[in-house]
Amino acid sequence: MAMSPLLDDDTTLFDVNLDGTSTSEDGGYEPIPAPKTKSKKPPPYSRFTQQELPACKPIITPKLVIASFTFIAIIFVPIGIAALSASNKVVEIEERYDRECIPPIYSDHILQYIQSVGTDKTCTRRLTVPKHMKSPVFIYYQLTDFYQNYRIYKSSRSNLQLKSKADEGSELKNCGSVQTVGDEPIVPCGLVAWSMFNDTYSFSVKDKALIVNKMNIAWESDKKGRFGSDVYPKNFQAGGVIGGAKLNSSIPLSEQDDLIVWMRPAPLRNFRKLYGRIDVDLEANEEIKVEIKNNYNSYGYGGEKLLVLSTTSAFGGKSKFLGIAYLTIGGFCFLFAIVFAIIHCFKRRDIGDTAYLSWNRSPVGYYIK
Repeated sequence: MAMSPLLDDDTTLFDVNLDGTSTSEDGGYEPIPAPKTKSKKPPPYSRFTQQELPACKPIITPKLVIASFTFIAIIFVPIGIAALSASNKVVEIEERYDRECIPPIYSDHILQYIQSVGTDKTCTRRLTVPKHMKSPVFIYYQLTDFYQNYRIYKSSRSNLQLKSKADEGSELKNCGSVQTVGDEPIVPCGLVAWSMFNDTYSFSVKDKALIVNKMNIAWESDKKGRFGSDVYPKNFQAGGVIGGAKLNSSIPLSEQDDLIVWMRPAPLRNFRKLYGRIDVDLEANEEIKVEIKNNYNSYGYGGEKLLVLSTTSAFGGKSKFLGIAYLTIGGFCFLFAIVFAIIHCFKRRDIGDTAYLSWNRSPVGYYIK
């Protein structure tokens, strides 16, 4: 028998017997529990746990690399040529009018002119069509140095209020100073809606008015998912300081496309937004008479205002960036394919050739420093 050491004053002494039992001071026998062992049962078989799933381990050979670069060049170069060709076919008229539409007598008092309520701000501009413009001809207004992506400005709105009439008083704290008139909430509230673009354009050719179609100029997902059909403007632009455009209180927000287009923030400081479209062709060398209501105050922050008429192509509007990007990538891939093919022909190295091993390249054997 072996005696266990005394751990402390309250510890009971045990004698450990050779048969695997212990004897306490009172003479009783207590079995010593056997140590627990882990189960040796193997896990259920699966191809995943046994790492037997099919796998592809391609060997990057020179021929594969050359073929890959050639394939990319064959795909990208034609797409780039098509994109550039489509961009060159787009006809675009761009007219800046913010300075030209200021009367000479107000040239030194521009802010006084633009903020005056009773002053007539009608301005007439004449545009010449450079080429035949096939309908639809899209009308855009362009603003510069306007940071719609500024965090405080972009978050100054109530998305719940825009979507449901039951929540017209929700999230008003997000709208900053444009929340309420008296005790009544402003619908839609916030700086984004308050600063809505309010210049207007009317067009005519040979004294015949061109109808501007403003239906379905907004994203369908915005109209159905972000603006409620039961939400109507309320107390909008009724405060002490008037911002931009006013809204028709008898039309729900989901049908006010101008507002929906404006409420989608632009990612850059210079942007264009869709104003409408002309659904008739415009012939080359025709003169378009444009009457502009120069209402929007871009002079306070030094921005520019431009009117843009443009056709479109399968690749969108007039932009050479996409075509140049595809041509650049395709050209570099074609160049790499030629360089690698020349290297492979004149300095060929077969895969698995042991002659390139270090101990085979040196007749002495291993190099020991």
